[in-house]
Order: sequence, then C-alpha cells, then structure tokens
Amino acid sequence: MSKALRPKNAVIYGLLAPGLIIFAICCIMPLFVAVYNSFFDWNGGPEKTFIGLQNYAELIGDKAFWSAFMNNLTFIFWTVLGQIGIAFIIAMLLQSRILKFKNLHRTVIFFPVVLSAVVVGFLWRIMYNSEYGIVNTVMRGLGLERYIQLWLDNPGIVIGSLAVPKVWQFIGYYLIILLAAIQGIDQSVLEVAELDGATGWKKSWYIVMPLIKNTLMVTVMLCISGNMKTFDQIFVMTGGGPGTSSEVVALYAYNVSMNRMRYGYGSTVAIGILILSLLLILISKIVGRKKEEEA
Repeated sequence: MSKALRPKNAVIYGLLAPGLIIFAICCIMPLFVAVYNSFFDWNGGPEKTFIGLQNYAELIGDKAFWSAFMNNLTFIFWTVLGQIGIAFIIAMLLQSRILKFKNLHRTVIFFPVVLSAVVVGFLWRIMYNSEYGIVNTVMRGLGLERYIQLWLDNPGIVIGSLAVPKVWQFIGYYLIILLAAIQGIDQSVLEVAELDGATGWKKSWYIVMPLIKNTLMVTVMLCISGNMKTFDQIFVMTGGGPGTSSEVVALYAYNVSMNRMRYGYGSTVAIGILILSLLLILISKIVGRKKEEEA
C-alpha cells in the first residue's frame, strides 16, 4: 500500500514545489534579509557597520514611527468597520427574497477587488479634487455646500477620506467570504427563526452572527493584516501629507529607506511593522475568544 502511494505523493510534492519555492523566495527570504540588515548601520553602499540592537532601541523611542502607527490604527478602525460591516449587511441582503438580480450585484460589488490599488488611488484622488471632483460637485448640486471639504488636505479628516477608497475596493472580497459562511448555515435554522419572529436585524444579530463568528474573526484578522501594510494607495493619494497626518508605518519605512538612505533602520521599521501586526491579530483573537466564552 505504501509503495502504491509513493508515486502519488511524488506528484503532490511536485505540484506544490513551484508555489512553495516562489513563496520562499518572495516572502521568507526577504524576511530573513530584513532581520539581518536590521542589525547594521547601512546606507546602501558596500560597507555595513554592525551595531547590534541600536536600531531597535532607536525604533522604540522614535516618535515619528509611533505617530505613523497611530495613523495606522485609525485607518484600520475605519476599514474594519466599513469593509466587514458593509459586507455583512450586503451579504444578508443577497440572502433575502426581496433583492433581485443577485448575481449581477455580486459581480458589480466584487469588481473593484481586481483593480490595482494605484488605479483606485488615482481615481479617488480625482474624485476628491476640491474644484472638479465628483464628491464636491454632487454636494453642490444637492445644496450641501457647508459639507464641502478639502478631503485630502485637512489633517483632521484625511485618514477617514483615505479609508473610504479602501473600503470601497475590498467590500467584495469580504462579501464573498461572509456569503459563503452564511450559505453554509442550515436553512431550516433560519426558517424556524423567522417563524419565531426573528426577522431583519434580529435574525442577523442573534442568529446569523453567532453561527458565523469564526468566519468573522478570520475576516477581522485578514482585514487588520491587510490594512496594516497598506502603502500604495496612500502613497499615490497624499504621499503621507499634509505634513505627516496620513503617514502610515509602511510609508514611513519607505521614506526612511529610500529618501533618507537608511536601509538598516528601514529594515528595523519593517520588522516593527511585522511584530505590531502580529500583536494586533493576537489581541483581536483573544478578544474574540473572551466574547465567545462569555456567550
């Protein structure tokens, strides 16, 4: 039996090998290189000066890094709330009997996911333009001039303005995940709930959400990890401005490495991003477990 299985195992490993090799080269090796470089004072030239943990000590006291991290936390808050919250509402609507053309709605909502973040950034930068952007134009047409803003030039609202395109782009991604989880619920449970009067938001809150809580936790962790490393969209739309009010940690790492030519410290910032991302995911997992135990 074992001899008969060996050729099959060889085929499986052979099929997995190319993907694993690409993953190792593109993800695992750069991580080890970044860890190695973080112990050096290096400006990109042929000479490196070993300085041990000095870069990490500097990172802990770096106010600019922690300011960028706070911007990240604000950005993550709005994107998690928007992406998962709106995706859940739409998923429930797609499961209702009222909504028609459900396949069309799924396709249209998922379409932005396939777009490049750079394309989305340029598109929304045009939409936010104070003179000819569609956002302010619509507000003028509706007589809401008092709500018109310099969306990307106001430090108080720039993070929220940047979160909107991110939410718009990835609602479809989380919609597919949540829709698959909801469709996996035994329909008889939902039918009995409706007969007992649990309709609308009551069915969503008391029946559906507890049954897909594990999927919700996975989507939250995916959302945190994805938005923690956001870079390209913010780079295109604001470049971290005005000032540093929209500078996130990934953009800070880029500026340190490419603009200041401190590749060693830039690698340290990258490792800091990884550690903080893992901590945020761990905290969200612990909070989810506590709520599950309380329930």
